[in-house]
Amino acid sequence: MLIDSHCHLDFEAMANDLDGVLARAAAAGVSGMVTISTHVDKFSTYAAIAERYPNVWCSVGTHPHHADAELHITTDDLVRLSAHPRCVAIGEAGLDYFYDNAPREAQATGLRRHIAAARITGLPLVIHSRKCDDDMAAILREEMGQGAFPFLLHCFTAGVELARTALELGGYISFSGIITFKNAEEIREVAKFVPADRYLVETDAPYLAPIPHRGASNEPAFVRHTAEKLAEVRGISLEQLGRETTGNFARLFSKTGLA
Repeated sequence: MLIDSHCHLDFEAMANDLDGVLARAAAAGVSGMVTISTHVDKFSTYAAIAERYPNVWCSVGTHPHHADAELHITTDDLVRLSAHPRCVAIGEAGLDYFYDNAPREAQATGLRRHIAAARITGLPLVIHSRKCDDDMAAILREEMGQGAFPFLLHCFTAGVELARTALELGGYISFSGIITFKNAEEIREVAKFVPADRYLVETDAPYLAPIPHRGASNEPAFVRHTAEKLAEVRGISLEQLGRETTGNFARLFSKTGLA
C-alpha cells in the first residue's frame, strides 16, 4: 500500500478526470493522497475534492510563487480554514529562489505565517524549498527555537546539509519522481541515510513524472515507480517501503485518522 503525500488534483490535467485518476491510483496500489493547496483563496476547491473522495485529503496554504499575491492571508486565516475536517496539513509554503516569482521578503513572511499556523494547530507544514538551502535552514532553526512544529520537506531537491538540518529538527523528507532521473545522484544519496521513520513518497502531480513516464503528465498512480526506485536505493523490498512510508504518513498526517 502506498500513499501519494503531495499532488495537485485541482490542476486541469487531472481535474477533468478525477474518477479515472483515482481508479488508476487504486489499481497501482495507491490507497490515498493529499491534494495540496497553492492558493489559500482557492481553498474551497481543494476542500470540495477532498469531500468527494474518502481517500483524498487536502491542505491549506500559499505556494511561494504566489506569496506576494496572498500577503493578506494571516496566520489566523490559515488556522481557521485548517479546521475543515478534510484539511490535514498547512502549506505548501516556503522559499523558491530558482524562479523568484515573488519577492524573497514576501516568501519569507508567508513561510513564517505558515510555520506559526503549524505550531498552533499541530498540523504538519508542507515546505517547498528550492535553491535556498542556507536561508531555509536558518529560518527553520530560528522558528523551531520559538516553539516546535511538525514539517515535511516535500519533493526533496536540496543538498545534504539541509536534509541533515531538517532531520535534526525533527522534520520529514518526501521523495518524488526526481529520484528516478539520471542526474539525481545527490538526492539518491540523501535517500540512503534518511531514517526509516522519517521519509515519504509523492508525485507532485501533474509535474515531475518519474521514469518511465518522464515528459508525460504525472498522476498519483505513478508514485509506484518512485517507490520502486526508492526501495532499490534503500536496499529494501517495495512491500517494506510501503509499510514504512504509509506508517510515516499516518503518523505525520495524524488528522487523517489512519494511525
